Amino acid sequence: MNPDPVALQAERRIFLIRQQRVMLDYDLAALYGVETRALKQAVRRNSDRFPSDFMFELADNEVAAMVSQNVIPGLGKLGGARPMAFTEQGVAMLSSVLRSRRAVQVNIAIMRAFVRLREMLLTNAELARKLADLERKYDSQFKAVFDAIRQLMAPPPAPPKPEIGFHVKEDALPYRVNRK
Repeated sequence: MNPDPVALQAERRIFLIRQQRVMLDYDLAALYGVETRALKQAVRRNSDRFPSDFMFELADNEVAAMVSQNVIPGLGKLGGARPMAFTEQGVAMLSSVLRSRRAVQVNIAIMRAFVRLREMLLTNAELARKLADLERKYDSQFKAVFDAIRQLMAPPPAPPKPEIGFHVKEDALPYRVNRK
């Protein structure tokens, strides 16, 4: 079965914040086809449906970290308001607050994205457990094989960031100035 395109979009918009997988309000608003302002308004009108384990506002340091990593635009672009982060349960609760037909369909796709992400994490954990069992079972002659498999399982390293500024190499100057 091919994954739903909305679910794939949602998967790319799930972040790990405060040790929880969450989606941010403006990403959800874009998926639901509503303004972020309208989504936040609906949530505030129904605040009793969104306890802190369903939804929380990002702290200033969290916003700064996400802006610096280009995950989110600056607060000026967000209208000066701090983003709201919704856990899986919070996203499910949004379906009772946003009652359009599109909201129902998008909500189903987002739930599928969370489930798929959870399955991928469980599969990777199961694979790591099986590898550890095999490593204990066999002696050191297979150590190189296990090390190579672990390297393949590890996420790729982040690409190096280019240096900012103007750099001059002494050898590249067309002439040298002798000061005596």
